Amino acid sequence: MSTLIRRADARRTTTPNATMTTFASPTQGASRQALWRVEMAPGAQGPDHVMAGEQIWTVVGGAARVAVAGEEVELGPGDTLVLPPGVPRRIHADAERGLEAVVTGPGDDRASGPGREPVVPAWIA
Repeated sequence: MSTLIRRADARRTTTPNATMTTFASPTQGASRQALWRVEMAPGAQGPDHVMAGEQIWTVVGGAARVAVAGEEVELGPGDTLVLPPGVPRRIHADAERGLEAVVTGPGDDRASGPGREPVVPAWIA
């Protein structure tokens, strides 16, 4: 059986770093995957963190620099970055254009970081 999630039912979560709009997740009827949009203001950056599962990021607007396990990757519109599980990362939105990306990953994925216990972020659950 399929699950239809209407546009009006998309969930928005705002943090100091970004706004995530969840299109599908386990709590919205999806079985195991989550799909969401990330919008970051120009110059915004997320925290250093590690995800327990693989994530796939596709840039649909703006640009970003992603620090992944000590390396830096530049992303622009149309670029897709596959982030492996258990690898430290940090997302830096372009200073002028910001970042808009569509992301998918496991619906039970846990984020952790320095001094933080693992937790399933609200936009993934």
